[in-house]
Parts: sequence; C-alpha cells; structure tokens
Amino acid sequence: MNAPESRATVDLPIEGMTCAACAARIEKQLNKLPGVSAAVNFASERARVEFDAGAASRPQLVATIEKAGFKVPQVDPAIPALEARAAEKARKEEAYRAELKRFWISVVLTLPLVAQMGAMFSGQHQDLLPRWLQLALATPVQFWIGWRFYVGAFNALRGGSGNMDVLVALGTSMAWAFSAVVTAADLHHHHVYFEASAAVITLVLMGKLLEARAKAKTSAAIEALIRLQPQTARILRDGELVEVPVASLNPGDVFVVRPGESVPVDGEVVEGTSSVNEAMLTGESLPAAKGAGDKVFAATVNGDGMIRCRATGVGSHTLLAGIIRMVEQAQGSKAPVQRLADRISAIFVPVVTAIALVAFVAWWAFAGDFTNALVNAVAVLVIACPCALGLATPTAIMVGTGRGAASGILVKNAEALELAKNVEVLAVDKTGTLTQGKPEVTDLVPAGGIAAAELLRIAAGLEQGANHPLAEAIVAQARERGIALAHPAELRAVPGKGLTASLEGADCLLGSPSFLAGEGVAVPEDMLAPLAGAGKSVVGVARAGRLLGLIGVADRLRPTSRAAVARLLAQGVEVVMLTGDNVATAAAIAREAGIERFEAEVLPQDKAAAITRLKSGGKRVGMVGDGINDAPALAAADVSFAIGGGSDVALEAADVTLMRNDLLSVADAIDLSRATLSKIRQNLFFAFIYNVLGIPLAAMGMLNPVIAGAAMAMSSVSVVSNSLLLRRWKPLRRDQ
Repeated sequence: MNAPESRATVDLPIEGMTCAACAARIEKQLNKLPGVSAAVNFASERARVEFDAGAASRPQLVATIEKAGFKVPQVDPAIPALEARAAEKARKEEAYRAELKRFWISVVLTLPLVAQMGAMFSGQHQDLLPRWLQLALATPVQFWIGWRFYVGAFNALRGGSGNMDVLVALGTSMAWAFSAVVTAADLHHHHVYFEASAAVITLVLMGKLLEARAKAKTSAAIEALIRLQPQTARILRDGELVEVPVASLNPGDVFVVRPGESVPVDGEVVEGTSSVNEAMLTGESLPAAKGAGDKVFAATVNGDGMIRCRATGVGSHTLLAGIIRMVEQAQGSKAPVQRLADRISAIFVPVVTAIALVAFVAWWAFAGDFTNALVNAVAVLVIACPCALGLATPTAIMVGTGRGAASGILVKNAEALELAKNVEVLAVDKTGTLTQGKPEVTDLVPAGGIAAAELLRIAAGLEQGANHPLAEAIVAQARERGIALAHPAELRAVPGKGLTASLEGADCLLGSPSFLAGEGVAVPEDMLAPLAGAGKSVVGVARAGRLLGLIGVADRLRPTSRAAVARLLAQGVEVVMLTGDNVATAAAIAREAGIERFEAEVLPQDKAAAITRLKSGGKRVGMVGDGINDAPALAAADVSFAIGGGSDVALEAADVTLMRNDLLSVADAIDLSRATLSKIRQNLFFAFIYNVLGIPLAAMGMLNPVIAGAAMAMSSVSVVSNSLLLRRWKPLRRDQ
C-alpha cells in the first residue's frame, strides 16, 4: 500500500479580481487540479490552498491562477510576516494611487458630458457640445480608462465564465458604439449616449476605489496584530545589553525587557518581577503579575519592573504568530451561509446578459424604438453586479473575526463562527472552566485514631507522582506544612478513580469514595456527607483494607462563573455541567453556579459519550473545556470552545479558543457570532433586493444607464460599510 501523500497549505495573494465571479473562477480552476482544495476570498484578495505535496506544487498553483488571467505577486518565504505584509500593502497602495489618478482624469473628461445630460434633463434638446467633441471626450474614457474592463472580460470569457467586467464592457461598448455610429453618420434625429458610457465607467471606478478603501479597513485587525511585533530585542552579551533584530533571536537566548517596553518573543521569566499588560492577547485591561517561572508573550507590554527572560518561542513559533495565522485562516475561510451566494454568482452574468437581450428585443419589437431598447439593455447590464453578493459574507467574517481576536476570542474558521450562534446546549467541564482550576485542601478528616498530619503524609506520598489538580493540592499542602513524603512502590493508577500502591510495606488505596467502596473499603455516610454537601471533592485514603480518613479539596468557582451562566441562560443556551465528582458534590457546585442540569462521576474518557447523549435530543451542542484533556469531547461537539490561556494545544484543539480564563468569554463568543451572522443576513438581503428590484426596473425602462451605474457602484460600498459597523461590537464588561 502506498503511503499517504503529505498535505501542504499555502496562502497566495491575488491581484486583478474585480468581483465574486472572478474568485469563483479561480477557485474552480484550482480545484480541478488533483489533490487540491482551494478557497478564494474576494474580500481579502487571497487564496488558501491545501494540496498533496506529491501531486501539486506552489508553482503549479501560481501558473493555474495566472492562466486564468490574474497575477500572484512573488513573495520570498524567508521574509518575516511583518515585512511581507508591508510589501503587499505597499503594492496595493501604489495600485490604488495609480487607479485614483486614472479616476480623476476620467472625471475631468466625463464632467462636460454629464453637463450635456443635465441640459437634456432640463428640457433643452439641443446639444451643448458638438458631437465630435463628445466623441473625443468619451473615447479615451472608454478605451484607455476602461481598458481594464476589456482585459478582465477577455480573461473571464477565455476561462469559460463571465464577471462584472463582461457586463460593464458590454454595456458601455454598446452605448459608445451606437453613439459613435450616430455621430459618424450625422444622424441628428437620434440621441447620443456618450455621457452614459463615460459616466458608467467613471462611477464604477469610483465604486471600486471606495470598495478598496473599505475592504482595507476589514483587514485592520490583522495589520494591528502584525504591527504589535517589536523589531528589536535587548540581549546580554559579555555582560552588556546589546540591541539586536528580533529575527536573530534563538530559543534559549536571554533577553531583558525594561519598564514600558514590549516583550520581543515568547519566553519565561528567569529574574525580576513586574506586571505585564496582556490586553492584546486576552482583551483584559488589568495587567498580569510576572515573576520567576512565569510565561511572557511577544508584543505584550512590560510594566514598571525590569525582567530578564529566556526565549522559548521565536519567529513563527510565538503565540502572536499563531494567533495571526489563526485569524488569517478564519478570514480566508467560507461560512456555509455563503454557498447560496456562490451558486448565484456562478450563473449571475449569463442570466443578466440573457435578461438584457430579452429587454432589448422586447422593446425593439413591441415599442418599435431601437434607441430605447438599446438604452434599457445597457441599463440592465450596468446595474447588475455580483460584487455585493460576493462581499456580503467575507467582509462581515473578516471584521467579526478581527474584533474577536482583539477581544481574546480566536475563531478557527468561518463555519465555527456561524455554528456558534446556533448553540442550544452548552456542556461545561467543571475543573478549570467553572472553577479556578487550582484546588486547595480545606479539610482533613482522619479515621481509626490516626493524626491529621499522618493522614496528609500518607496521601501526599501516594500522590506525589501524579499530575491531577487534586493530587497537586494535597502534595502542596504537605510541603507547606513541612511534612516529609514517603515514596510508594508498585503504584498503579486507575484513570478517573484513584490509585493503588505499596507504601512502607502496606497496600494502600487512594481515590474517590466510590473507588474505595469498590475495593471493599466502606466510607461512612456521616463522614462523607458534610464534605460533599459543601461542594468539595473528597479523596479517601485506606491502608491494609482499613479507612484512614477523608480529605476535602475545594476548587472555588471563578468570580464570573455565576454571571456567565446567567448570561448564557438569557441567550437561550441551556448549561450542563460535566464533572467527575460524586452526585452530592456536583449538586452543590451546580447550585452555587446557578446550573440546573449536571452529570456527575463522568470519567475523562466518557465525556465524549456524554456529548453524544446530549446531541441525541436533536439540539445543537457546544462544549467548553481546557483544550488538553477534553480533546475527545471537544471534537464530539457541534462547536467547541477551549479556555486555553494561550496554550498551543488550545489553539489547535477547539473551534473557538478563548484567551480569557472565564466562562463569560463563551457568552461573548456566542454574542459575536450572532452579531456577525446578523450582518451577513443584512448584507445578503441588501445584495439580493438590490438586484431583484434593480434589474427589472432597468429592463422596464425606469432607470437611466448613468443612474444604474451609480447604483451598481454604491451597492458594494454599502455592503462593505455595513460590515464595518461590526467594529463597534464589544465584549461585555466584567464589572457589569
């Protein structure tokens, strides 16, 4: 059997797309290649392509795009992301300035023609300008300024499809050609439409310029994240601080961050204390205290102390770089809601061309007026444009994911953003999600006449090799009291239940009361009830078949958990708590958090099955966990949220990663999803209603081509502008 091909992913910038049909054509051509899966985003002007490395290559992908009539700027993969983005932005700015220059030339040439049209509307039937002068003014607009439309139309038709350029080139050429023939033949009884062809081209250019400016704002979040990356770092060399480029740092290098400076790369504090503002990662305004052993992240801002750190992640391996990749991936992905718009865009141009032809034939045949027939056909062609449909979804996704990233909500893809709004049941892991994830020993209840310190010594000795939060709490309590720990032998862990071992020559058990009972050690109800009833986790210890006592461990609720549950319920989301605690303990914690439904004594490996049971009711189920040991359950959910605190595992484990360690961020993510999808629905409505109303009005002769051109130009601008209103979205304040 052949080994499976390795998959590779590239992100390609594309120049020359003018509407959604262009993006659809490129996507179709790329997906014809063997082993290729491509998504082309018209709003971001990028293609994200996943392919089998053995079946396709980057040069082949680039060649396919260029064969379709578009350009892929060459980018050196060795160039840092910041410089590559800056170069791309400079190219776009240069192209924008060139386009702006052509636009103003077009305005100067078109204004006299528009004045001519204004005179006609005022009732003056005589030409203000000689027709030869109108021809002289309109011709450079048509064939020099408007040459881009002919090139785009040719490439589209060569590729077997149509786009906006086809409609504009066809419509304006018809108006110009008719007017040129009338002028050359000196047919004074016919009106000329040079002003229509020139004004349409000028207005379309204006619309594209406004659209380009608005689209640039939708990617402002990515630009802001990239600009946060410092360019230099201070490292110790021969006992002196030396400033070096960040790109030259390697893992293990020791760097110094002075008060007020940005952290250059991810690292670990080795000396000094300070507070670091991590708002760019978490959205949290309060600075985080940092000392020896604490992690720091690139682009966060140091407070008033000087810290010395050891680099742990540099270049593309920093948390900031991971966030940028994740946001770019989300902004380049497609939401399911976009599929309808894609299908319509694919057939849009042929259908509109057919409608224009029908209108032309009908007006000429039944009204007997060739001129009116031509004008109405031109109006149909120039008012119709698939741009608004193509921009409706991706611009809202780009702004929404950008706002999320600025607020500590990282969305993996557009589908996850869409699904989050539909969550009806939210399964919540207790430890580290509802609670702070740092349990503390609160009660020592010895039995059989042994001392509390002896109970703690034996328990800590058994637990010292485990990495479970309860084990860490017990060991920490013993060390805090200065108790020397014994070393167990023949230790065997029973996942989710407890452990068995030999300690100082005796067989010992440690674990949940149900585990001890299953091993033949009874736990008196009068000892267990007070601890479980108070919402504490209970660890039982037995030696030689005899109960030595119980240890109560409490993992306090996060301060925001109760408010988060209340807000989720207000959003119409049922909250279900999953925990490995016994029923009494689970009931107490659920009651404190305001949760009515819970499942107790759920082992880690059984959480995925619990999610499946919740889904069996036909409801959309979300899961919140820490992104590490909850991975199977997160994968089983319809949409998953990882409260990861910035871990690399969390970035990969869930559909939505929450940089803030509290449940309110889940409510914020759902709110952001609903706000984004609301904008998408508004945009699609505007785009559909614009074409549904505009095309028939133009066909019925109720729209002048110039008015139609202006309406077409502004339709895309209005959709993008509506998406930009999402930048006003903010997460709920934590003090509310």
